[in-house]
Amino acid sequence: MCKQLGISHAAYYKWLHRPIPEQESENRKLAELIKEYNERFGHILGYRRMTSWINHFNHTNYSKNRVHRIMKKLGIHSVIRRKKKEYRPSKPETTAENKLKRDFNATKPNEKWATDVTEFKIPETGKKLYLSAIFDLYDRFPVAYVVSKRNDNKLVFDTYDKALIENPDAKPIFHSDRGYQYTSKVFQAKLQNQGMEQSMSRVGHCIDNGPTEGLWGIIKSEMYCMYQITDEQSLRLAIDRYMKFYAEERPQDRFCCKTPSEVRQDALSAKEPIQYPIAENKRIIAYKSKWCA
Repeated sequence: MCKQLGISHAAYYKWLHRPIPEQESENRKLAELIKEYNERFGHILGYRRMTSWINHFNHTNYSKNRVHRIMKKLGIHSVIRRKKKEYRPSKPETTAENKLKRDFNATKPNEKWATDVTEFKIPETGKKLYLSAIFDLYDRFPVAYVVSKRNDNKLVFDTYDKALIENPDAKPIFHSDRGYQYTSKVFQAKLQNQGMEQSMSRVGHCIDNGPTEGLWGIIKSEMYCMYQITDEQSLRLAIDRYMKFYAEERPQDRFCCKTPSEVRQDALSAKEPIQYPIAENKRIIAYKSKWCA
């Protein structure tokens, strides 16, 4: 081997018995942490969240580039999300104005709620379960959620009623898409009786409800990897466990590595809630500067 590589025997044995440099030793420890977290959390962590979570739970200060480099060497990467289905609009005369106008930043809990319904396929049965949830845009906390076999008015009404039981004095801007449940006169009357202001996404603009759509993507891509799903019961259990995990155990960079539940409790007990402004998207800014001048 030495002859083929053109090196001396002495150089090879010197390298073989050399003391391991401190940086290489640290990289090996980091590689073990990356492999541990990748398995522990079901392959859901990209290099950015991998860096945040390792630093948060181990009180370290690794850089994103270092973690990214080692993940590439190990062949580790996050799962890829599936493409969302095309949005199906409802009749314009039954809808509300888009009063949220993509302003997803909230200054306190129960100021802005966003909601939607998504479906989950039950493996090898051809059947589906539907998840209806309401999220608070201040802390991304799931205010209420309900799972059902039917995507109907009762599903949405039950979710709304459950949210009010937990937050009886809440009067947020209530934002949704143009699903028939939200355009129902009965549902609109519920909002008016509570003193809520209704807001709806525009036709064909799913980004108007961007935070909720993004959360569905996170839940679907992470849940199917973290839990073994074989039938309806296991799917219901996986949804329940993941919603609890998301609210109470999943730290987020935007909240300084706090979970939605921690952010919400801190805000509800404080006179002036901490502000967590949404970071500006550089690609959107560049697009606007080029095409919206």
